Amino acid sequence: MTSWFAANCFRLPSMDVGVIRRRASFAAGIVGGASVASAALCRSSSAKSSAPFACLSISTDTSIKEAVHTEKAPAALGPYSQAIKANNLLFVSGVLGLVPETGKFISDNVEDQTEQLLKNMGEILKSGGASYSSVVKTTILLADLKDFKKVNEIYAKYFPSPPPARSTYQVAALPLDAKIEIECIAAI
Repeated sequence: MTSWFAANCFRLPSMDVGVIRRRASFAAGIVGGASVASAALCRSSSAKSSAPFACLSISTDTSIKEAVHTEKAPAALGPYSQAIKANNLLFVSGVLGLVPETGKFISDNVEDQTEQLLKNMGEILKSGGASYSSVVKTTILLADLKDFKKVNEIYAKYFPSPPPARSTYQVAALPLDAKIEIECIAAI
C-alpha cells in the first residue's frame, strides 16, 4: 500500500482542499482515452504531518467501461463503439444521418440528415439507458455553418428544456461527405 501511495500521491504545500477537489474533478473530466477510477483526497497517516495529499488514479481497467451497440442505428464506420458507458456517463460517438438498414444517407440535405441522425442518436441513447433529456453536452460538426439556423430548428424539437450545453463547429469535411455529425454525453 505504501508504494502505491508514494507512486500515486503527492504532497500539497498549504493548498485549499476545495481547490484540490475542483482541480481533480476538472482533470478527471478532461482525461482522454482513459477512465478515471478515482479522484480522492488522501491524508497522511503520520501524526507529524497534516498537509493534504492529492491522489488522482487513472485506470485502464476495461471492466469499468462498457460498449453500447444497437442494430437500430448505423454501425460504427471504423474501430470505435457507437457509445461507451463509464462512470455513470454515456459517451455517444459522432452520429451521421444514415439509414440503419441501408447505410446510406437519407438525402443530401442537412435538414433530412439532422432529423435522421437525431433519430439514430435516440436509439443509441435508449440502448445505453439514457434519453434526450439526460444529455448534458452535445457537439455539432457542420460542413457549412450557414446551415446553423436550419439545424437549430430541428435540434430544438429533440432536447427538452433546459437544453444541453453545446458546441458547434464548421469543419473542412465529415465522413462520407455528410452535411452534419453530432456527438453527445448523457448522464445515466
